[in-house]
Amino acid sequence: MPTRATPLAELENPSEFIARHIGITPDDEARMLAAVGSFSRQELVAGIVPRSIARSTPMQLPPAVSEAAALAELRAIAEQNRVFKSFIGQGYHGTLTPGVILRNILENPAWYTAYTPYQAEISQGRMEALVNFQTMVTDLTGMAIANASMLDEATAAAEAMTLAKRSVRSKSNRFLVAADCHPQTIEVVRTRAEPMGIAVVVGDIAALLQDGDCFGVLAQYPATDGTVHDLRALVATAHAKDAAFCVAADLLALTLLTPPGEWDADIVVGTTQRFGMPMGNGGPHAAYMACRDAFKRSLPGRLVGVSIDAEGQPAYRLALQTREQHIRREKATSNICTAQVLPAVIASMYAVYHGPDGLRRIAERTARLSAILARGLAQMGLEITSATGFDTLTVRTGDATNAILDRAQRGHANLRAIAEGCLSVALDETTTREDVVSLWTWFAGDAAAVPAFAAFEDADTRIPAALRRSSVFMEHPVFNTHRSETSMLRYIRALSDKDLALDRSMIPLGSCTMKLNATSEMIPITWPGFAHIHPFAPRDQLQGYATLERQLCDWLSQATGYAGISLQPNAGSQGEYAGLLAIRAWHKARGDAQRDVCLIPSSAHGTNPASAQMVGLRVVVTACDAQGNVDMADLAAKCEQHADKLACVMITYPSTHGVFETQVKDLCALVHRHGGRVYVDGANMNALVGVAAPGEFGGDVSHLNLHKTFCIPHGGGGPGVGPVCVVEDLVPYLPGHDTAGLDHGGVGAVSAAPLGNAAVLPISWMYCRMMGADGLTQATETAILSANYISARLKDHFPTLYASANGHVAHECILDLRGIAKTSGVTAEDVAKRLIDYGFHAPTLSFPVAGTLMVEPTESETLDELDRFIDAMMAIRAEIAQIENGTWPQDDNPLKHAPHTAARLLQPEWTRPYPRELGAFALPALRRAKYWPPVARIDNVYGDRNLFCSCVPVVDYAQA
Repeated sequence: MPTRATPLAELENPSEFIARHIGITPDDEARMLAAVGSFSRQELVAGIVPRSIARSTPMQLPPAVSEAAALAELRAIAEQNRVFKSFIGQGYHGTLTPGVILRNILENPAWYTAYTPYQAEISQGRMEALVNFQTMVTDLTGMAIANASMLDEATAAAEAMTLAKRSVRSKSNRFLVAADCHPQTIEVVRTRAEPMGIAVVVGDIAALLQDGDCFGVLAQYPATDGTVHDLRALVATAHAKDAAFCVAADLLALTLLTPPGEWDADIVVGTTQRFGMPMGNGGPHAAYMACRDAFKRSLPGRLVGVSIDAEGQPAYRLALQTREQHIRREKATSNICTAQVLPAVIASMYAVYHGPDGLRRIAERTARLSAILARGLAQMGLEITSATGFDTLTVRTGDATNAILDRAQRGHANLRAIAEGCLSVALDETTTREDVVSLWTWFAGDAAAVPAFAAFEDADTRIPAALRRSSVFMEHPVFNTHRSETSMLRYIRALSDKDLALDRSMIPLGSCTMKLNATSEMIPITWPGFAHIHPFAPRDQLQGYATLERQLCDWLSQATGYAGISLQPNAGSQGEYAGLLAIRAWHKARGDAQRDVCLIPSSAHGTNPASAQMVGLRVVVTACDAQGNVDMADLAAKCEQHADKLACVMITYPSTHGVFETQVKDLCALVHRHGGRVYVDGANMNALVGVAAPGEFGGDVSHLNLHKTFCIPHGGGGPGVGPVCVVEDLVPYLPGHDTAGLDHGGVGAVSAAPLGNAAVLPISWMYCRMMGADGLTQATETAILSANYISARLKDHFPTLYASANGHVAHECILDLRGIAKTSGVTAEDVAKRLIDYGFHAPTLSFPVAGTLMVEPTESETLDELDRFIDAMMAIRAEIAQIENGTWPQDDNPLKHAPHTAARLLQPEWTRPYPRELGAFALPALRRAKYWPPVARIDNVYGDRNLFCSCVPVVDYAQA
């Protein structure tokens, strides 16, 4: 009898990706369930997630499709975008990403799957790249110190305003902004200023400075219309009023222009987008902030500094105010806890690749083409509004404006209508001679009237002689060495080899969700249809992005239970901020502007109180009980005490302690009865998707971290996306964007671009499309199972601090090491450093409870990897026992000396009480595959006392 052929439907497996994303097989699952004492995954989850909040209906998402099908569908969406040549400028320019950087950084998981460098010893490569970034910025701006990147130019300008406010002697409440700053920057500054009670005055700076006092000034250099203003006299006037002078400066222009630091500016901000990062419909791009030395201890964001390790060798580490918002909470000066590390690395490598001479050549060519364009337009009888400029010029076009715009668009190009009867044209490194001739043709309307290009080839730049740069920059060898691609390739590889990222091993960080960033999800971000789009291009050219936004918002609404979503916030902290602005605007619209109290449990993420402070809310802390849950009695008392002023409560769910609190619906109802709204921090959404929805169980607002739950990579500490999600009556108060023509109900732009970090949204779209409702739910359930498996396997070695009544945790568990510290002197940090010897990034250290490690395995890890981590932790516990029984001294043992470098282990003299082999190969498997840390344990105190944040020669900081 012939064998029956397998049905075709069984050979077509559209959900194959689910099994590739989720690391646990059915056989693995059975073993894990036995370890945790559950019959099935569903039974386990049912016993953990309170039945009162469990979803009654599944998410309505399209069925999962294969990787190939999803890519084909997304490519069709990308092709709905129309990629025109952009001459819009306005802070976004065409750029050429060197292939060696594109392939080996932007598309390389060794770089994009890395985590924020809080564990410095395993982050030396990306931190060296960030020190290069900081050095590049300080050299080009002429300032004393720069941070490791900001979210975008507009939010950097807003941070400059608040930095100025807290750093100068002036008691004025006025912040002056030049009218010729980029309009999106003015808009974001206004959004940020209003809840803080800062009066933003926009106009002519010279006139405004004569009109009264201020605490700060912001000017654009060059201005948005291309003019290069001489701001030196204005700086002196501002300083006479005890005010800070802030400058938004174009870094490429600063290769030719006198840098602001040389004319005594106080703070300089801007974007590094044109240093190799595609426009991407607005992001992600690394902004920068540099300031004078006196302001360095108030500088927001991250700062990479140089210290020494335990062997006296130089080493990099995060310096000064690292995670300030978690330490200072409502007294924090900024809520930023992410940066744009991956784009910053690309910008720094662009500078390494080109060097100072190459950057100057690119700038000189761009400026020369702009001057040639201006000469030709003038010969054609058109008026250029300014005699000065770098890459941008503005032309008076009068009644011909629309006709010129139309001719350009028919030529697949976009110009900028900057004012009535005026068009602006911005050139960049992608501009060609043919582009200049095309521009002349569009302005003339008659090809016969176009002058010959050769007639103007000797045109000098339009940079004023008094402002031409004479100082050198980027003299450090790193910017003057790697000229061949071989050398560049090896430098990039050498740095990545120093680091431990997700491509090497599990990164078990609690609250940070380091899950798989699948290659198929990453592929579309460099497609031209997504990468080469200007955020302020005409909307009819952005239909693909409109489709992507609509579909992704629909799917996220299904996951969260909310009615409306904005994808504009370009970090989780910005999503928090936007959500609180929505609550504040809603109260204000109802005549309840007096409602300004925000209740926050003591266990909350530090960004919560920092965000509340930024929107003008008063933080009142509520207690937690012994199990880490919100103390409902204390919450009720605080609601009653502040009933007429209660604006909202902010909670994290599942809690920061990794537990599903059973009274969350009661909590929401209690706050609602007192007229407040409920903000549910979406940091732990990885434990909710498919099993519970905050918009259904009582939440009014949440932000999501797409760089966590929805698979956008961490990139070494950014980029991120922090969508804000709201219930129906708060939808009108989602952030708008006047510059992009998007209406709003009183909440202006929170990011420079209307769709924020738009270019990485395809990653989350692909994840949702390939997983479908069933796959997303399975991912959540598997994450919960994996966390409980680790907790159960380690309970006799490191007890879990918080658990539900049945002993289970959510998607993460907090391992309690406080007792060990008393018996052995070993701290949680010692265990974290010893894990490096075992080839692991440490779990989250001492958060939310000092002396603990918070572990989150995610659904993407295999059982083999989970067991490898468990074996390492058990082996470390056995080492601690050796200290407890007196075999090793408390100050001389493998944990206190961890991590062990190869250089130290190979030294002829070895005097420690344990064998070298134990430092190197604590488990047999390490002999087959070993990560060698490039530096020993780093001295943080030394680094803060001897602060170096740029590429300083070794001899200089060795003598500090």
